[in-house]
Amino acid sequence: MNEPVASETYTAQLRRLAELTARGATQRAEAHGWYAQQIAAADRAVAEAAAQVRRAEAEVAEARELVERVDAEAAHLWQQLRVRLGGGARRLGDPPGPARDATGDPVPLLRGVRELLDRTRQPGELPGSVNPLLALCGVGGSVAAYALGAGARAVGAGNGGDLAVGMPVLALVVTLVGPLLGLAPARLLADRRHAMLGPRPIIVTLLAGLLTTVLLLTVAPR
Repeated sequence: MNEPVASETYTAQLRRLAELTARGATQRAEAHGWYAQQIAAADRAVAEAAAQVRRAEAEVAEARELVERVDAEAAHLWQQLRVRLGGGARRLGDPPGPARDATGDPVPLLRGVRELLDRTRQPGELPGSVNPLLALCGVGGSVAAYALGAGARAVGAGNGGDLAVGMPVLALVVTLVGPLLGLAPARLLADRRHAMLGPRPIIVTLLAGLLTTVLLLTVAPR
């Protein structure tokens, strides 16, 4: 037979069991609390990461929009520069691409370029100091046209027949067009000086060419 256990020992064992049960409950509660904290921290980390992703996507979209605006503005400013340069703009080619090592905000740079172009005056008319050159353009065009006309008359005179009738008429038409031929070199002169060929340069060129044509038709031998 088992010997009876003393009441003091039984009470001590019950107390020990209660202490162990309480300690286990405390440890379980701590474990559950720690687990809940870890879950909450993980949820916060995920939420923060998701917010960072959304901010990064927004920044990427904003950067892409900025690139498109900068490209469009650069193309527009390049076109304005081509207009400023006139005929010399053919050497510019297409707008340059972005620099590989470029840093900083491009908006202030574009604003500076825009202000610089705005301060640059529109191409003006050729100054009066080039009137002798314009007159030479008119004289040269008329002389060249008269030389062509003289060649046409010589061809007609040398061949006879219908050419003898038609070539003098063609020669007269070519000679009368001579003053207009001087506008071509006058235009080149204006482009080289980044100016426009306004009414005064045109009148000077045409008047010089017309006087030359009249003089050639008057004094040149038939």
